[in-house]
Formats: sequence, C-alpha cells, structure tokens
Amino acid sequence: MFNWHDLPKAMAVMGPGIIGLELGQALHRLGVRVAVLGRGGRVGPISDPQIRACAIAAFSEEFTLEPDAHIAAMRRDGDRVAIRRALPNGYQQTEHFDYVLAATGRAPNVTDMGLDRTTLKLDAKGVPSFDPATTRTASADGASPIFIAGDAGNFIPLLHEAADEGRIAGANAARLALGQPVNPGLRRAPIGVVFTDPQIGIVGGGFHSMKPGTFATGQVSFEDQGRSRILLRNKGLLNVYGDLATGRFLSAEMLAPAGEHLAHLLAWALQNKMTVAQLLEMPFYHPVIEEGLRAALHDLRVKLRAVQAGKAA
Repeated sequence: MFNWHDLPKAMAVMGPGIIGLELGQALHRLGVRVAVLGRGGRVGPISDPQIRACAIAAFSEEFTLEPDAHIAAMRRDGDRVAIRRALPNGYQQTEHFDYVLAATGRAPNVTDMGLDRTTLKLDAKGVPSFDPATTRTASADGASPIFIAGDAGNFIPLLHEAADEGRIAGANAARLALGQPVNPGLRRAPIGVVFTDPQIGIVGGGFHSMKPGTFATGQVSFEDQGRSRILLRNKGLLNVYGDLATGRFLSAEMLAPAGEHLAHLLAWALQNKMTVAQLLEMPFYHPVIEEGLRAALHDLRVKLRAVQAGKAA
C-alpha cells in the first residue's frame, strides 16, 4: 500500500484493530471510500462497552465501521473485489472495492528457526513460553538458557516494550554466562495509544482486567469540555477506574482528543501507585483538555467516597 503512486476509489479493511483503524481513517481522509469490517465486535484494544460504543459512533460518522460484519462471500470481479455481507435489517448487500487490506493481526516469524527440535515449551503457534519479567524461556526440564524479546515473543508488540525486553534479555544472558542469577527487569506500567482522531488510549490492564465489584468508574464526556469545544475536537469519552478498597488509580480507557497525552499522565500515575486523591492534588491548568481528566477523577472520587461511607455506616 505504501508503494502506491495514486489512490484507489474504494477500499475494504479487514480488521478494526489498531492498524486497521489508523490506516482506514487515514485513507478515508485522503478521499478513499472506506469500509472497515471485523468480526466479534472488537474495536482496537477497547474492552469497556461504553468506550467501544462511543468509538463506533464517532468513527461511523466518517466511514463504514462494522466490528461484527457478517460476510457471506468475497470474490474477484474483473479488476475489483466484490464483498457480499448481511446487513442488520436482514438484507444482503454487495459492494465493490478496488483493494482489500488484511489488517487481521500477525504472528511471530519463528517458524524457520527449528525451535521444534529443541526442548523449549512451545504454544500452538510455535512461540516459546517465557517469563515476561526475565524474558527467559521455559523448557521441558525447567528454565532454559535462551532468552526472547520483541516480535519473536509478541508479548506486547510495541517498540518501547521491545526495547525494554531486549535490555532485560541481554543483561540476563550475560549474568547467566557469568554464573550469576537471572533477575527480573523493569516492566513499565502498560500504556497503549491508537493514533486515530479522536485517539484511543488504554492505561493499565483496561476494563476487562478488573474484577467486578472491586472498582468504581469515573467518567467525563468531551462533547461539552471547554478546550475540546474551542478546538472543534469535542468528541470522545474517558473512563477512569479506582480501587474500592484502597482508593488507588487502577486503569483507564478513553476515546479522546489528545488521548496520547492523557494516557501518558495516567500511566505515570499508575506506575507511581498514586491514589485518586493524590492525582487530584496535581496541578491542572486552565483552559486545557486535561481539565476533562480532572472532571473524571472528581467523579471517581465521589463514587469511591460513597462506597467507603457506606462501609463505615
């Protein structure tokens, strides 16, 4: 796709994941008719149903987005591709596209390394099992002298995570060669950003990682947030989650203007194990988009205090 000298008139993107959403929206804004089609209902890395619904509504204003499309057939039709799919109303529709972009994920390229001839424990895709804290792989008779990092392990396929893994793997391989014990390395607070507009941000494990009944949710909509309105970027929703027992900030999911910056602030707070009260003690300038984050944190603190007051009563 990046070798094109001109743009097609229409393109179908299979997979509303990170790459599919980013490239699909970019092509749409370059004038291409775009349909992003998936199955299972997922939208990027979002697991919070409220944030997912907000994202579907926002992106659907620009291009066709069907996270759970029911494709009945796909075939070549001359120089184009014909895709027939079932619509929510029960009817079927056939659309023609110049190209289909497969953005349905990737697997580590370890198939030609002969790992099947080692004693390493391999998963169904042939990827070695390993400890993310040390990057050391596991074999049938325990820990092995082989370390894994980056795309080969596919633990968190992001550049900054791969750099950390490479540092951990190299240091531990050297320790092992010197007869020294293998040590856990620094794994940072999880953060993920999807560079759409609005941006998607995930901090921590996200909504699906938390046990129901153990957390409260604070929320803010950016539709009426001051700075976002001035910038004409007032779309999105932010949910922040706090621990009912300790008041600590746990995680966040968002579709937000400047989501990359909001996500960084919250990732730093998560890594420093800050409480929601401590976060609200930090400075918030006026007028900035971060004031929306403060509103969500205020909402979360009210809910945490209500639960704590109920327990005290």
